[in-house]
Amino acid sequence: MSRGARAGKARRDDPAAEAFLAGLALVRRHPALAALDAEICRSRDCELSPRHGLATVDSNGRVHVHPDRRAEPADWAWALAHCLLHLGFGHVPAHQDSREQPDRFELAARCAVVNRFMLTLHIGRPPEDHPVTFPDGDEEQLAARWRKTGIPAGHEHRGAAEGVPDQVLVPWSRWHAVPDWQLAFAHALTRTVSETMDVAGGRRDALTGEVRRKEPWDRALSWFISSYPLLGGIASGMTLVADAGLARAHGVSIAAVDATLGEIYLNPLRRYEDEEWRFVLAHEMLHAALRHGDRCGARDPYLYNVAADYVINGWLVEMGVGAMPEGLLYDPGLKGLSAEEVYDRIVTDARRTRRLATLRGKGAGDILGEPLGGRPRDYADLDEFYRRGLVQGFDLHTSGERGLLPAGLVEEIRALAHPPVPWDVRLARWFDEFVPRPYPVRSFARPARRQAATPDIPRAGRYVPPEEVARCTFGVVLDTSGSMDRRLLGSALGAIASYAEARDVPAARVVFCDAAAHDAGYLPPTEIAGRVRVRGRGGTVLQPGVDLLQRAEDFPPGAPVLIITDGYCDTLRVRREHAYLVPDGARLPFTARGPVFRLR
Repeated sequence: MSRGARAGKARRDDPAAEAFLAGLALVRRHPALAALDAEICRSRDCELSPRHGLATVDSNGRVHVHPDRRAEPADWAWALAHCLLHLGFGHVPAHQDSREQPDRFELAARCAVVNRFMLTLHIGRPPEDHPVTFPDGDEEQLAARWRKTGIPAGHEHRGAAEGVPDQVLVPWSRWHAVPDWQLAFAHALTRTVSETMDVAGGRRDALTGEVRRKEPWDRALSWFISSYPLLGGIASGMTLVADAGLARAHGVSIAAVDATLGEIYLNPLRRYEDEEWRFVLAHEMLHAALRHGDRCGARDPYLYNVAADYVINGWLVEMGVGAMPEGLLYDPGLKGLSAEEVYDRIVTDARRTRRLATLRGKGAGDILGEPLGGRPRDYADLDEFYRRGLVQGFDLHTSGERGLLPAGLVEEIRALAHPPVPWDVRLARWFDEFVPRPYPVRSFARPARRQAATPDIPRAGRYVPPEEVARCTFGVVLDTSGSMDRRLLGSALGAIASYAEARDVPAARVVFCDAAAHDAGYLPPTEIAGRVRVRGRGGTVLQPGVDLLQRAEDFPPGAPVLIITDGYCDTLRVRREHAYLVPDGARLPFTARGPVFRLR
């Protein structure tokens, strides 16, 4: 056997080297860490090589590893990634001058920050006695805190060198320019995130796979993610569906959006430039993020869609987002108005307005009330997804000084930051305002309960007069027709009972209505639900029940009335304080004069 063959066999039979090379390969597969152009020094004569640990990194971009240490590939991968992150985080910046080495507090804080970040990378395997929880704060904050309180147990010597510093500052000794390891790592992370989004959007088979040909709408969506933070968070959660057959079957001329599915439906036969697709996608994303489909309420859905189109297109033109395609709804005279204000203007000429075209087409709204295909996503909280994405994007836009935004859009985003008050809370406030609480009075005619303890001192007792008890009540007109949803009915009655008990209301006057009115008299709040019977006798006539309460001599003239219905009823005329409790999405066939609480 020749000398070269014997040396090659020795290298192949070196288990320590094989394990090290396998761990190095694991690290180099990570696109962000592989972008850090670090050298590996495995020389036995290296002075910076740790004697007991695995690796040390210096500011020249070299990782010095133990030449003979035996460890598993996962252990090597963790140690090498730990050292490379010290480079990427700027803990060992390259410099031509000599510098003072970091003290033990700085070393411990930097290792803690790196180890905390590595929990998200899932590269390699940390040591068995590695801490599982880490304090909040950056390197400087942790170092300053630990100088005062001491380094917590388990966070000292948690680098890759086992007992000695794994970060060494040395003068820059190479001929080319001093590199910026931190900037290189930031660029690598940005590329990795972009590639990950390509994989999630189906534009790439894998992080290492070949990128598919991007359509102009794909490039437009990627632009929002990488270059427009206001809508970047929303864009990252949207899916583009460019299907000519689907668009033709459902009459989608340009685009439509389904906020529930988080999908934007596009007509791929439309030939637009990238700038025009940016405008179209931004238009649909704002429809979804501002929840225009839910804000329609009792208004005409198509006319409200047209009003929202005017407002959104005006904002996008003012912000200079893309280029508006020809034929879209735009009127500079409506600048500064909200969608509700524009609706009030255009509803007076509904015949002409219905000939206008949205992005979906003439006579059809591009805000879809139901999905064109597939099932709704299993979002934990859809409102929170859109609210968080738009509010965080607004913060990034303003902090990065990306330009001024229209005042109307800023106002709506700030309103989103404060979510609407839930229906049950609003109902509780209505009770607090209009349903009086019985207040006891004091009288010496009724001795206090403590009178026996002080027989020589007279004490006035407290009691509630009968007239005060009779005044503290309210009326309930309850729709018990077959169209009422029993689950929502139970939720409404449960809320009413709990609020009435909390306000010490002794009884409420209840009237059941379907085809006729049925007076149940005064019932304790806890018994209302037990007396309810959904009769299902045809249409609902609620006015006789309201009139019964208004004419009843034993019903206080100042007591309010709460009307619970599904909206399938006649027009009501109520001449006292009242409110409506209806299912979410239901519409009353008349303009309500009292507040309307929508059960969700």
